[in-house]
Amino acid sequence: MNNKHLVSSLSILALAGSLNTTGVLAQDDRVELMEEVITTGTRTTGRTATESAAPVDVVTGADFVNQGDTDLSNLLRNIVPSYNVNTQPISDAASIVRPANLRGLAPDHTLVLVNGKRRHRAAVIYWLGNGVSDGAQGPDISAIPSIALKQAEVLRDGAAAQYGSDAIAGVMNFILKDDSEGGSLQVRYGEFYEGDGELATISGNIGMPFTASGFANFSFEYGNTNATDRSIQRSDAARLIASGNTDVADPAQEWGQPKIRDELKMVLNLGLDLDRSKNFYGFANYQEKKVEGGFYFRNPDTRSGVFGTKIENDPSTTADDQYQRLVADLNPDNGVPCPTMIAGDAASNALLAQVMDNSTAIGAECFVFNELFPGGFTPRFGGKLTDFAGVAGVRGETAYGMSWDISAGLGYNDVDFFIRDTVNASLGPQTPTEFDPGAYTQFDKNFNVDVSYPLAVSWLASDLNVAGGLEYREEQFEITVGDQASFEIGEYADQGFSAASNGFPGFGPLAGGEFDRANFATYVDAEADILDNWLLGLAVRWEDFEDFGSTTNYKLATNVALTDFVSLRASYSTGFRAPTPGQSNAFNVSTEFDEALGDLVNNGTIPSINPVARLRGGQALDAEKSKNTTFGLIFNFDAVTFTVDYFKIKLKDRISLSQLFELNQTEIDDLVASGVTSAANLQNFRFFTNDFDTTTTGVDIVATTSADWLGGTTDFSLAYNMTKTEVDSIFVDPNDEGSIEGALKRTRQLEEGLPETRWNISANHMLGDWRFLLRLSYYDEFYDSEDNRTYGDEFIVDAEVAYDFNTNYSVTMGMQNLLDEYPDENPTGADDSGRRYSQFSPSGFGGGFWYMRMTYNFD
Repeated sequence: MNNKHLVSSLSILALAGSLNTTGVLAQDDRVELMEEVITTGTRTTGRTATESAAPVDVVTGADFVNQGDTDLSNLLRNIVPSYNVNTQPISDAASIVRPANLRGLAPDHTLVLVNGKRRHRAAVIYWLGNGVSDGAQGPDISAIPSIALKQAEVLRDGAAAQYGSDAIAGVMNFILKDDSEGGSLQVRYGEFYEGDGELATISGNIGMPFTASGFANFSFEYGNTNATDRSIQRSDAARLIASGNTDVADPAQEWGQPKIRDELKMVLNLGLDLDRSKNFYGFANYQEKKVEGGFYFRNPDTRSGVFGTKIENDPSTTADDQYQRLVADLNPDNGVPCPTMIAGDAASNALLAQVMDNSTAIGAECFVFNELFPGGFTPRFGGKLTDFAGVAGVRGETAYGMSWDISAGLGYNDVDFFIRDTVNASLGPQTPTEFDPGAYTQFDKNFNVDVSYPLAVSWLASDLNVAGGLEYREEQFEITVGDQASFEIGEYADQGFSAASNGFPGFGPLAGGEFDRANFATYVDAEADILDNWLLGLAVRWEDFEDFGSTTNYKLATNVALTDFVSLRASYSTGFRAPTPGQSNAFNVSTEFDEALGDLVNNGTIPSINPVARLRGGQALDAEKSKNTTFGLIFNFDAVTFTVDYFKIKLKDRISLSQLFELNQTEIDDLVASGVTSAANLQNFRFFTNDFDTTTTGVDIVATTSADWLGGTTDFSLAYNMTKTEVDSIFVDPNDEGSIEGALKRTRQLEEGLPETRWNISANHMLGDWRFLLRLSYYDEFYDSEDNRTYGDEFIVDAEVAYDFNTNYSVTMGMQNLLDEYPDENPTGADDSGRRYSQFSPSGFGGGFWYMRMTYNFD
């Protein structure tokens, strides 16, 4: 830990002491968070967060609703410092389903539950995730409207032995409202101080009886979010405009949050008592939305494979003069060649004008894409997302006191991609400008049987709660083939024009298909109070996967009350994460800005067992293995709860993307033959590997207190997280300079890609019919792998004021980023990518945002 982090840590501890404590968040209902009964991390009923053997953050539904945003990932980020998520401006499919990180690990290292049942993963694989999230395929929690939540529980501990694959960083359990009466209706509007990014939503919740013995609780949310533009005009675009090209836009590319249209979320939660010992339960949610954002600007003089071909660098020329004009010969068999030229001089521009004039002989014979896009083009990319999940089950208790639960669930996530304002250059003048590249689809099935029995043991201070169960799970990942023009290699490819839809190539017939996997698991879990002040728990889980075999994991956890006010808790566990069928089989091509080259490059991802990948060390993926250690102290006084927890996660055979390998012509031909038709214009390729071993350590501090002052009552809360990842080992070929450079870059991505320190302090003051909220958040510095630089730390202030007209009506006015703070600017943004700020800024880059919310509550 460096001096800055040490000072920051000591400052937080001192502040926590001066506050007499804090907690995860302020509560409208005045219930202290740390005393909430939890269901996550334990199979014993009635256990509270302070009594648990592992740290659990409990966040109420009010904590989510009392914010300006509606995306559940953003709401969690604002109140749980170990949780990170950022805006995705130009990130391929990650703009549609954003990657999120808990305790410094990848999105698919966190298991997500809804009402205690596993939630399916999203179809999107994050190809662009600043290293930490690269290649991950995690669940999408944004499908759940916050108004549907009763509370959320964030288990900050490894729990693979209890819940199975993915529970390495922790577990998030979202518990739905179960009221049988009453409800609320909310209308929300907000926009950034700059006047863009308008957000408008309407949401509601209603509880109804489900016969005389049950409940039906329904929630919905519908809204639209406009795009923002935080770009800086690119230098090459500015030069074009200065030279007289009036068709170039200003800015040439819009860089900001994407546009979200017609986003609909619905949740239904059901419960019904079948008799005195059994009840039926079920819940389902549905989401659909259309997300659209921009890509990088294609320069009308220099974009390789469309407008130009790069030639040997000449130090005496400018960057734009290093490209030869790419001209298509529409009738190559007539023996009349089409001219080529060096961009930039007057003679060349005159000749270009003749080529673009179809009334001339040259114009009739030859074609340049400047005829279609004289000012260049910026592709617009997005997808239509459809998400559905449903679980139904029956649970009860036998006459002998054994609890049982039988359930079945399914989850479906589909992203149907689209791209427009672009070309398949190899089709020449016949190219469409809008394409359907295909779709990714994820389909999960789960079947669970769980039992629990409190066994009386005379020498124990409590019953020995013994639990066990069986789980059968299937995952299916499907790649849907795009329209032919999106992947076709056209007749002009031989003349140097790039194939497939430029920016996001479509999936060809050999890349398409269904890939599935089944696994079976069984577990045993035991928990008891050995003494009145000593809790001990043990879990063992065996799981078998049909594609790579079986794994056995265990967890030992304890909580010891040292005094009436101080407790110690600790745990040790092993864990695992299985590679997904998508990671094992997906093809992808991403157009990325290469900071070293100062140009756009096409980087492909191919399956690790593809013959081309095998030539560079690719092989079938294995599971990741983890060892998780936690140690913490709980201070629980009358008005104060204060917890400090240390954690250490050793992760072996970590799944990540390999270095980028430069393609030779033979490999390009082999990839085209294997179905990656866009390989005809690829510069590099990569694949998934198990190359990394890492160690992640950190400290979490959570505190809460309440004070009566200023004529009312104030709830104070503090949440602090310090997380540091170190790469212990990584595969490097000592004879390959690219391997060494790639290892250094990927190591820095994992170690520095997320803020090492984050914390927030909030005060929520209730004064009669008024409520005032003030929150200060801190984000440490971080490394941006695409800009290849470190950006500084950030302080963000949020404020909110609410007034209750009566028990039914209230109005809220709030500001996120009250002081309109922006992250550090990218000093070379104009000269390369057009990014004014880092796209991986943990607090966002939109500036200040204000919002209003009207709420109607009914009985």
